[in-house]
Amino acid sequence: MSGALGKDLLGLEHLSGDQIRLILDTAEPFKEVSERAIKKVPALRGKTIVNLFFEASTRTRISFEFAEKRLSADTVNVAASGSSVVKGETLVDTARNLEAMRIDMVVMRHGSSGAAKFLADRIVSSVINAGDGKHEHPTQGLLDLLTIRDHRPIAGTKVCIVGDVLHSRVARSNIWGLLKLGAEVAVCGPASLLPLGIEALGVQVFRRVEEAIAWADVINVLRLQLERMQTGYIPSVREYYRVFGVTMERLERAPRDLLIMHPGPMNRGVEIDSRVADGPHSVILNQVTNGVAVRMAVLYLLAGGKPELAEAAKGASDR
Repeated sequence: MSGALGKDLLGLEHLSGDQIRLILDTAEPFKEVSERAIKKVPALRGKTIVNLFFEASTRTRISFEFAEKRLSADTVNVAASGSSVVKGETLVDTARNLEAMRIDMVVMRHGSSGAAKFLADRIVSSVINAGDGKHEHPTQGLLDLLTIRDHRPIAGTKVCIVGDVLHSRVARSNIWGLLKLGAEVAVCGPASLLPLGIEALGVQVFRRVEEAIAWADVINVLRLQLERMQTGYIPSVREYYRVFGVTMERLERAPRDLLIMHPGPMNRGVEIDSRVADGPHSVILNQVTNGVAVRMAVLYLLAGGKPELAEAAKGASDR
């Protein structure tokens, strides 16, 4: 099974700008299905998709489930904590056993960078990376791109990613996608939470959040991934908020209206003020809605769906 994207979606680093635009364009007709949430599209009827999550997830897993069900696919959810993986079965053993059941796709989240590619190289079924370690989270990057595009052209837009870039797979997918579509990209955070040499990617670095806000058109706020940190990255959560928190007071001094994004889950009062998260600049709920449409587009394209038929597939849900 192979579509316009190839067999798998493992990251945005190796996609072309045209392939990224193809996914975003294909997501457009699925937005209405996602927003209405009342009828299904028969595009993936007869396909079986396994959601294989080795890390806890709520938002991403549920978003994929909605996307799969709205495309009329059969869905099986497997959590590693409840599977034979905890008894010593390897990732490949698990996947091959699932594939022996004639599945078509695996959506996988794993704590190790490169796990999605490792699996994709060893099974015939398509693999969609739902987040692997600190590597990439491509569908989150795509839904962020779609959300920006809903409000302004991506090319030439200044996007600053603020927060824990070091541990963030979302940041990496965003950086690759934004650069490929012609955006200007910057990062901002404590030096301890920025990858060494990130400037080599063509990314600007701000050491003060006030400078980032003054420069940007879009601020994408990342949460502090305290579960991935050892001691010493930041003095304290309180100090982080004081220095790098995206607050209403700081936004009020911005020279232009900004879009505020956050991939979730949010730590309110740590990286973002509740008044900002719920305020007029925020498009955070739009991101959630777009997530289902983007994942529908990815599933549809990997299943061999033709982009020009996506509108017709949507229309079939009305009949």
